[in-house]
Amino acid sequence: MKRVEILSRLEKAGVIAVVRGKDQTEALLASRAIIEGGIQGIEVTFTVPNAQAVLQELAAAYQGQEVVIGAGTVLDAVTARLAIMAGAEFVVSPSFDSETAELCNLYQIPYLPGCMTITEMQRALKSGADIIKLFPGSAFGPSMVSAVKAPLPQINLMPTGGVSLENMATWFDAGVVAVGVGGNLLAPAAEGDFSKVTRMARQYTDRLAEIRGNKHG
Repeated sequence: MKRVEILSRLEKAGVIAVVRGKDQTEALLASRAIIEGGIQGIEVTFTVPNAQAVLQELAAAYQGQEVVIGAGTVLDAVTARLAIMAGAEFVVSPSFDSETAELCNLYQIPYLPGCMTITEMQRALKSGADIIKLFPGSAFGPSMVSAVKAPLPQINLMPTGGVSLENMATWFDAGVVAVGVGGNLLAPAAEGDFSKVTRMARQYTDRLAEIRGNKHG
């Protein structure tokens, strides 16, 4: 089943890089640099000019590989459809939108809406959202995860915003399925230093392997 397969790849990726950029070229180069550093989850945001062209190019380049390419900052069902047609394998929103949820269900594409409250999370779960983006993560911290999981133990959470190399382990220990990272990972891209982006991505990949090794060890 397509959706289940994508979800397992997302969970395996563990770290989803939120790619923004001033133009198409920067977003493409940053995405490639991140993948080179070992991160296998890429979320191209629709704040990037011509985001669907970026999605199309990445989806074609990494087809059949472990890398999972999705679209972010999707505010409505029209944008979600554009993203899916361009090859996005998951759709992320800053907030929950029921029409977008329905459209993603129709195409068997995982929908990851941003939620802050239990009420929003419950609505999103009822509409079939597979992973809830805890957003902005910086407003809560990892303690929010156990607070949410008390009444909703079945929930899959992915914090975005406020996740760093330093606190990543705390988030995973709290029970999240993946984390979204952007800011500090992508900062060098704005300066055109893509090799630094690769080095940063490698640090996140190594950290994730370490966290998972400790859990299984």
